[in-house]
Parts: sequence; C-alpha cells; structure tokens
Amino acid sequence: MAENTKKLFYIATAVLFLVFFAFYFFNKNKNDSGIPPETDRIPVSEEDQEGKEIGKETSETEKNDLIRVKDLSAGDEISSPLEISGEARGTWYFEASFPIILLNENGQELGSAIATAQEEWMTEEFVPFTAFLEFDSRGAQEGKLIFQKDNPSDMRELDDSLEIPIRFAPTETMTVKVFFGNDNDVDLCSEMYARERTITRTQAVGKRAIEELLVGPTREEKDSGYFTSINPDVKLQKITIQNGTAYADFDEQLERAVGGSCRVTAIRAQITETLKQFPTVENVVISIDGRTEDILQP
Repeated sequence: MAENTKKLFYIATAVLFLVFFAFYFFNKNKNDSGIPPETDRIPVSEEDQEGKEIGKETSETEKNDLIRVKDLSAGDEISSPLEISGEARGTWYFEASFPIILLNENGQELGSAIATAQEEWMTEEFVPFTAFLEFDSRGAQEGKLIFQKDNPSDMRELDDSLEIPIRFAPTETMTVKVFFGNDNDVDLCSEMYARERTITRTQAVGKRAIEELLVGPTREEKDSGYFTSINPDVKLQKITIQNGTAYADFDEQLERAVGGSCRVTAIRAQITETLKQFPTVENVVISIDGRTEDILQP
C-alpha cells in the first residue's frame, strides 16, 4: 500500500510540474509577441476612429498630393475680387468643377465660387482649375477658404476638403441705411424706421443697400420689434439710376404668396425709403422680371 501511495505522489507531482511549465511557456510567448495585455491597451473611441476617415479637413501640406493652390498660403491677405488658380486630382472634381467657400472667423459665409477644370477632368492626374470669388468681408479680420471635394453622393466617407486660413486686407467702409417696420408702431403699413449697416465702400451703393435690406433685421433688432415684410430669399436682379429715378428689378420671389394691401404697401415703402436716402434718387420704380404694371397686387 505504501508503495502505491508513493507512485501516486510522484505522478501527481509530475503532472503539476508539466501544467506549470506549459502555462509559463504560453504566457512568455504571448508577451514576446509585442501585443500588450488587454488591461494595458489604450482604447480608441469610435469618434476617434471615425475622425481618421471622415471630415478630412487638413492643411496644405497634408493635401499636397490631392489639391494645390497657386500663390495662396496660410495667413495671406486677400481682397475682393479674388482670382484663384491651382491644380487638383481629377477625382476632386465632379462634372469638371468643385465648390470654394469663404468664411469669416465666426463661421459665417461671406462668399462662394465654383472652380472649373481647364482640361479634361476624368483622370487621376492633376488638372488645372481657376475660380473668381467676389465677397464683402464686412469688417472681418480673419477667415478661411475651404476648397471642397465635389461629392454628389450621400456617403460622408467620401467628403474631403482643404482649408486655408486667411486674413482680410484692410478696406474702407461706409454706412448705409435700411428701413424696417416696427411692432410698436400703430401704422404698420407705411411707417418705416432706419437702421444702419456698415459695408465696404463701393460705387454701387444703391445695390449694396438693397442687398442689406433683403438680409432682414438682425437678431437684436428683431428683439426690439423690428421686422421686414419682404419674403426671404428675394434676389435683386438689376438696379439702375437715371435722371433721378432708381429702377430696381427683383425676381418673382418678391411677390410670392404676398396678400393684403397693408403688406404690399410695406414692401414698397421699405424698398423706396432705402433707395431715396441717396441724394441722386427722387423716385423709385419697382419691377419683377421686368414687369411693373401687374406686380405686388393686394
């Protein structure tokens, strides 16, 4: 019996030794592989991983193999009008073009342009482009130009862009007035109140004043009761001044869904007062797509 007990003891000891040796050997090889244990790994969030693939707005150097802008670098001063040229891979275009957007330091859009390919664009090679951008810096000091890869699909992973920080060259400014109604007034139809706007000095001052009028009241002005009777998204198509009369032509949005004699009167008053602030304007003729007789009916 004693002899059997000794044999069992030796066998158990040998088995334990083999198990210990196997466990040690397995862990040593795992650590030598260079892969850190799970507890030592730094987790990568889904957002971080996604950021490497989506929203790839990067610097000129990082995009140099995709798009190159000529004679424009980070920190350069720009003024309007701005001629832009360079070259981009054919994959940056769609239908031979891609958009360029100018923003100020607050992210507000100041202007946009379409860059057009100057050679055959259906290639993976570099293709030259040109663009012409007009803008009003509106007193901004800094901003950025965004060259967007034209992506007609809904797949965000295909979005891409190049951002170039810029500074705006100092410009002379001037003040014009725009006219709005006010909720505190008893006569809301024709009584208008002047609000000032600072614009870049220009000879086309009547055009710029109407464009500012079409933007509408600021948030602060709205809080103070100012409002516009003019529809949003109205476009001024042409304005000329001859012999003391300003002729202002708008698109059809000016009279879309406009009803009531009071509102029609207010629209005419806003446009008329905004233009008659200038000493060269005595009368105002409003037209829509060239029509004057049958527009802005109550």
